[in-house]
Amino acid sequence: MAFSAIIKAGLLCIPALIFLVPKSWKYLLTLILVLAGAVLTMIWSIPLLTDFTNTVGTKIIPLVSEGKLVLTIDRLSAFFIFVINLTVITGILYAYGYLKPYRNSKSNIQLSIHYFSYLLLHYSMLLVVMLRDGLAFLIAWEIMAVSSFALVIFDAEDKATLKTGIRYLVQMHIGMFFLLMAFLIAGKETGTVGFDSVGTYFSSHPNFGLFLLFFIGFGIKAGFLFLHTWLPDAHPAAPSHVSGVMSGVMIKMGIYGILRVVFQVQNDFLSIGLTILIVSILSGILGVMMAIMQHDIKRLLAYHSIENIGIIGIGTGLGVIGLAIQNPFLIITGFGGGLLHVLNHSLFKSLLFFSAGTVYQATHTRNIEHLGGLAKKMPWTALFFLIGSLAICGLPPFNGFISEYLIYIGMFRSLAHSSMYQSIILISTIVALSLIGGLAIFCFTKAFGIIFLGEARTTKADEATEARFTSILPQFIPVLFIISIGLLSAWFAQPVFSIVQEATPHPETIILTTPVLEDLRSINFAGGIFIGLVILILLYRQRHLKSRHIAYEPTWGCGYTAVTPKQQYTATSFVYNYNHLAKPLLQTRKIMEEIREDEIFPEKRTFVSHSEDLIRKYLADKPANWLLSLLKRIAAMQTGKIQHYILYAFLFMLLVLILTYLKIL
Repeated sequence: MAFSAIIKAGLLCIPALIFLVPKSWKYLLTLILVLAGAVLTMIWSIPLLTDFTNTVGTKIIPLVSEGKLVLTIDRLSAFFIFVINLTVITGILYAYGYLKPYRNSKSNIQLSIHYFSYLLLHYSMLLVVMLRDGLAFLIAWEIMAVSSFALVIFDAEDKATLKTGIRYLVQMHIGMFFLLMAFLIAGKETGTVGFDSVGTYFSSHPNFGLFLLFFIGFGIKAGFLFLHTWLPDAHPAAPSHVSGVMSGVMIKMGIYGILRVVFQVQNDFLSIGLTILIVSILSGILGVMMAIMQHDIKRLLAYHSIENIGIIGIGTGLGVIGLAIQNPFLIITGFGGGLLHVLNHSLFKSLLFFSAGTVYQATHTRNIEHLGGLAKKMPWTALFFLIGSLAICGLPPFNGFISEYLIYIGMFRSLAHSSMYQSIILISTIVALSLIGGLAIFCFTKAFGIIFLGEARTTKADEATEARFTSILPQFIPVLFIISIGLLSAWFAQPVFSIVQEATPHPETIILTTPVLEDLRSINFAGGIFIGLVILILLYRQRHLKSRHIAYEPTWGCGYTAVTPKQQYTATSFVYNYNHLAKPLLQTRKIMEEIREDEIFPEKRTFVSHSEDLIRKYLADKPANWLLSLLKRIAAMQTGKIQHYILYAFLFMLLVLILTYLKIL
């Protein structure tokens, strides 16, 4: 116990050494501390994840002797600890190669702040999922927001990046305000502030109002639609290893908070479930629709985070509706599919951001229109991006298919026992999830095709070379898990189902888990056969061609043998028809000087298309601009003359006297 206390104290104090060690040692110290935090928390959490007989129970670790401040780890916390550690470790390994060009351009203090903030983000996320006391939780939540803000503004020399970081920090504090209100409301009734008081409050009050406060507070962090306006800018502004961690796990802290509250709800199940479901469906559909129109590769991936948060929310909403209508199969598959997608999304989204970072460092551009033909120049990066694309589209035999399959099978099998209104909800959700999947395939066909196939559109793309081994090797970690979950999904789904069974005690969920796991094993077997056949075909092809002379000649050019990069699809032309269909929702604009009728030989022109995020425009930008304009008008009172400031004080005192006389104060 004393040894554990020493380790915990060291983990809190040693990070400050990053500011003292030489620049060449900063990364190594950060890596050691990340691994130390991960190993310690995994020692605590692995027994819970692998316990399917309910013999371990909740683990309590006191932070201070003779104090109420403790770390509480149940199965839900243990699952998120695993997700956090896996992505953060992969991120810091990838950061070694990614940050190499910055080690000369960034000062000692800048690198120290960056590494220190990365550590704080890791530790604060771990604390968020282990703390139940309201005040301690909110402090950890605040540290998470501030440390991620420091990571986002790594390139603070760019004013746009700094502005993005400030926008992000402001919106995180808006979410913090809603969480504080929710905890205080529950604490006022129960006398204690924390998650335990939430369950007590729910037992004697209507649940929907308090849940809505929590949903808004946690939903801002998660990036649900209407609450997402910080996300499309913050992810592209941050370095790629930070983007991978923010999208892979940090936004999932919002999902953790929502689940922690949902699992304590005791009434208003249907209204809460429908609220989550509707917001999630809109997040999934509009998120992927806006992603399709993006030309910035990291901005495209950022909007896909909104889409995948929508898929997680769909599973969660269906699970709550299952509680409302007492449908144990919908409970286990809805919550189970949503939770498994938390892990799956952390894997393929971090992989995609790492691949995007590799492309950026090789070409120095994030604009898809300026790329092309990179599969020949960067084969490993192309392979990783392809695997991530197939996984995020929910295609077998990769991990994204498994979590979406659980959500689908829960809806399809529940239709036979549902009323008319329940059937309408389920069928509408099936259609929505199918639409999300189809649009995701369309989006990543565009992204992979325009970036990696065809011919290079610019000199930068033509001169690109594969990334260093130090940037390639860490990407094998998410690839390994993506394939493992696709082929061994029953093994990964078992802990997830145990979480649901513990959080929503329903006698039939334990019985229904067995047939679902059997279905997953059948899918795994089919996936294994498919991969085996592909490998056999490739081996046969290699052996067959080995003994033959292979001649390389130009193919028939259809009359266009002098092909140039300008004759291939661009990202804009690829989505031309979709753009016309979605224009009322996306408000796309073309920026180009029109060719005049008398202009026989047109001059050189530029063409730019831009899609508008209407939700951000009307819910964030317009109110912010109005407030800024108001503050500028008020600033006119700052004349710099002492007599005016004395006058303001006199008028204020006069106002107080009048209000006191009228008994208003």
